[in-house]
This record gives sequence, structure tokens and C-alpha cells, in this order.
Amino acid sequence: MSRLLIIIGIVLVILGLAWPLIQKLGLGRLPGDIVYEKDNVRFYFPIVTSIIISLILTLIFWLFRK
Repeated sequence: MSRLLIIIGIVLVILGLAWPLIQKLGLGRLPGDIVYEKDNVRFYFPIVTSIIISLILTLIFWLFRK
């Protein structure tokens, strides 16, 4: 259990350090992400961004298992 917490902590630190780079890549503003704005309501559903992140994580975990 402690090993899992350490790994999660390291991953969060890496994501925190990489956050400015991730924003420059345009993740979150890809074609296919749904943004609905009207008056004082804004609904954002990042479908394509979620799919890309899922594919990347699946590839990483698949490589670590081999």
C-alpha cells in the first residue's frame, strides 16, 4: 500500500511539473471537445482529450507490463 502511495505521489509531482507544457500542447481545446456557452452558463466536456489521455496511459501501462 505504501509503495502505491509513493508511486501516485511521484506521478502527481510529474504531472504538476509538466502542466505548463501540457497547456501549450492544446490538450483541452481539441476539435471534438464539446463547449456550450450561453449567458452565465458554460459546459465543457473534453471527449477527444479524454480519449487521447486514455490511449497514452493504456500504452504506458502496457509497456510497463511487458
